[in-house]
Amino acid sequence: MADPAQPPTAQPLVLVDYGTGGVATVTLNRPDQLNALTVELRRQTVAAIATLRDDVGAVVLTGAGRAFCAGVDLKELGGETAPTGGEAATIEAPAHLDIVGAIRACPVPVVAAVNGVAITGGFELVLACDLIIASSAARFADTHAQVGILPTWGITQRLPRLIGLARAKELSFTGRFIDAETAERWGLVNRVTGPEELLEVSRSVAADIVGADGPAVRALKAIYDDTADGTFADGLRQETAVSRQFMRHVTPADIAARRAAVQAKGRARSS
Repeated sequence: MADPAQPPTAQPLVLVDYGTGGVATVTLNRPDQLNALTVELRRQTVAAIATLRDDVGAVVLTGAGRAFCAGVDLKELGGETAPTGGEAATIEAPAHLDIVGAIRACPVPVVAAVNGVAITGGFELVLACDLIIASSAARFADTHAQVGILPTWGITQRLPRLIGLARAKELSFTGRFIDAETAERWGLVNRVTGPEELLEVSRSVAADIVGADGPAVRALKAIYDDTADGTFADGLRQETAVSRQFMRHVTPADIAARRAAVQAKGRARSS
């Protein structure tokens, strides 16, 4: 019998399953909050990827519950929840919080298993992965402009390289969602599966990667990533510079107000 005097053990924010055959699965585990990225969730995810990178041949990244990731936790970013010492709004995240940087720097391929919505920062996590397998329940959206903030995790550079500049602008300017089938047709995802088969298919693809020569896969990944960054790096520097200037004029109160307005708009549409 549990001791009523003892507080319940906190559920880990990141689940790591080493599985078999050199494939590990990392699961973002805030299902009640659509896996929105708090500072602590980012820290734990970075730490998990750092731990795995030398022990496995491929990583599958997914989300618990009905969402892959709803992006950065806007309540935390807007100062409505526990103080974070300014870390939540840091433009250039320190290494221990740089979740996109950790995915990109992982020497083994990372397969995104997108089980549900991937919104804004969550969309950027997907784009940082090497391969993208989507459930038919997956949906993608970039709502930076809706919230009144600018990205720093690379969406302005990665998204147009996958789906074309005009389509990328449409998604970023409007905040509209696209479904998994559209994402596949546009070249955003590698394939679409049924929800029940998502992890099985994603792990199967990861197992095929592990079945190849490990050093060759790592070298190929490095070549692909390094050569893709020829003009890409200039774009990222520009994104960071513009975002830094823009975010100087954005306060937590502004973000909180925008979040409330977006929620009100959503309720009006559903009523």
